[in-house]
Amino acid sequence: MTSTFTSRHTGRIVWAAAIVLALLLPELVASKTALTKMCLIGITIVFALSYNVLLGQTGLLSFGHAVYFGLSGFTAIHLINLIGQHQLPIPVLLVPLFAGITGAFFGLLFGVLSTRRHGTAFAMISLAIAELVAASSLILESFFGGESGITTDRSNGPAFFGIDLASQLQVYYLIVGWGVLSAIAMYAYTRTPLGRMAAAVRDNPERAEFIGYSSRMVRLLSFIISAFFAGIAGGLAAINYEIMTATNLSTAASGSVLIMVYIGGAGFFYGPIIGAILISLIQLSLSDITPAWLLYLGLLFVVTVLFAPAGIAGLVERHIPPLRAGMLHRLIPPYLLSGGAGLVFAAGVIALLEMNYHITLNAHEGPLLGLFWMKVDTGQPMAWVAAIIVTLVGFYLFRRTWPIVANAWNDLDSRQPGDLR
Repeated sequence: MTSTFTSRHTGRIVWAAAIVLALLLPELVASKTALTKMCLIGITIVFALSYNVLLGQTGLLSFGHAVYFGLSGFTAIHLINLIGQHQLPIPVLLVPLFAGITGAFFGLLFGVLSTRRHGTAFAMISLAIAELVAASSLILESFFGGESGITTDRSNGPAFFGIDLASQLQVYYLIVGWGVLSAIAMYAYTRTPLGRMAAAVRDNPERAEFIGYSSRMVRLLSFIISAFFAGIAGGLAAINYEIMTATNLSTAASGSVLIMVYIGGAGFFYGPIIGAILISLIQLSLSDITPAWLLYLGLLFVVTVLFAPAGIAGLVERHIPPLRAGMLHRLIPPYLLSGGAGLVFAAGVIALLEMNYHITLNAHEGPLLGLFWMKVDTGQPMAWVAAIIVTLVGFYLFRRTWPIVANAWNDLDSRQPGDLR
């Protein structure tokens, strides 16, 4: 009991520190570009957490979650325009709430149909709904604005206690405020009887039915809750970008949030937060460095599926028991050895990919390529030979050193099995 209390107390301290850090970030990173990126990350975190209500909590794999994000975002755009025309007497600060209600409405509308099934059937129905809405976005121009989308001006509304959202800093704190409230509400949902029954339906729907609960109703309610918070994220996106297009409700956006949640760790509440931050940084920063960033993102997803199916959060949780037992230091030498070999292998693969992209897409710039803080002549066969050798050597060393890591874990489990449960 003491260990559980300490764990909860530590968790609350970590969450409180994270909130304080989010509030102080604009002061710590005094850059308009960084502030814009942080706004995007905040919106993405809420969106990813909403998807985790489906995938992680209820076990529903959806390929159309961006539908509720996008529809709510378009609704928010129209609400802001009405506020600016003095036809709607509410502050813009409350628009995310109404966007969330819109998301819940469409969650009920589409959820009644899609939650009749689960598993593969549910995933295919969600994909069909996503394609239907995406096609409608180019037809119903009065609501979606066609290919150009719908724009607004968030500062046209009346100021609320001096807050008119004219500056990006005010928008950032609005996103932080709604993000914290949404995260607390979604975490509280996981502790409610409905949230626990959603987990039961995820693990064993037949047993849930046997004890008197309707699996379909539990899935539907979870679907509506998930759509509500996706709608809040859509409303925040509308305020932040002041434009919504058909891209915001496409299957590509749904696939992106799926990757975020899976890489971060769908089985843990903080996993989607890690995934949202990581994937957003890859999209924002790595895309400026290399045209192959989508390929690296795909490789990261494949590696996660193969070697860390529980995601990054799962890896973190796996190392907490050795840390508490005071034996984590035993893993450091094997990790350094195998990690070094893995870096050599990764360097070779990256070199081959970048050289290939350069001669394919940027041949007009000449044969020289800036790679790892040095110039590589892609026109010389020796450059390709060196990259291939580095790749093969790195792969061989990684294959030889990884069993050392496995043996270290086996040794820990055998020495202190009670502490590592």
